[in-house]
Amino acid sequence: MHQYTDVLPLSDSKARRKEQDVRRMQFRRAIESYAEQRQLHALLDPFAEPSAFSAQQAWAENRRSAPPAH
Repeated sequence: MHQYTDVLPLSDSKARRKEQDVRRMQFRRAIESYAEQRQLHALLDPFAEPSAFSAQQAWAENRRSAPPAH
């Protein structure tokens, strides 16, 4: 009789498939998040252009990732 453990070794193909699924879900969540942000922005400011929102978002992301000034 075999002893089962909580962690079973995955074959390479199963591990690769799992990694692909994780990446696919991350991509899907990013797309959904972007769509939700655009909808929210459209509700808050219906007269703003979508390109202005993209520029604002890029600027905000750059501010967060930029190293602090000395």
